[in-house]
Amino acid sequence: MAQNSRKKPNILVTGTPGTGKTTTSFSLAEATQLRHINIGELVREKNLHDGWDDQFDCHIINEDLVCDELEDLMEEGGNIVDYHGCDFFPERWFDRVVVLQTDNSVLYDRLSTRGYTGSKLSNNIECEIFQVLLEEAKESYPEDVVVALKSDTVDDITRNVASLTDWVRSWQPKA
Repeated sequence: MAQNSRKKPNILVTGTPGTGKTTTSFSLAEATQLRHINIGELVREKNLHDGWDDQFDCHIINEDLVCDELEDLMEEGGNIVDYHGCDFFPERWFDRVVVLQTDNSVLYDRLSTRGYTGSKLSNNIECEIFQVLLEEAKESYPEDVVVALKSDTVDDITRNVASLTDWVRSWQPKA
């Protein structure tokens, strides 16, 4: 099935942990009736990983297994994919790639509250400072597909969901 035969768009919501990906994706799915796919949950539920990383306290996802698992759903369209990485997903899957960005002091507090410490905390803060996810998105997808959105407050998230909902409603399959 070609990209232009999808009746609904696919959106990737990415960004450093703590930027509001899951909150934004969940609210956007409610507003648009698109399917929310949280990659972290999918990896845990379907064992799409190669074990545990003790240093970063997380699963080592198997990107090939994740892509195989999602292929049919993505071709069908109507998905909001929520994950902190983006460079391993096929470019053809996404009509919009949203990179959420959060001020470092806000992010530090959010991650500390989640129990992030040591290298896990500092690596995520550095990732945000150096805009690693935005660069990854820009290198992996066409420029007109990638959008960076501020995600510091509940108001920012509400505004982002409204803006993305408008985008979904006006989306047209490529001819």
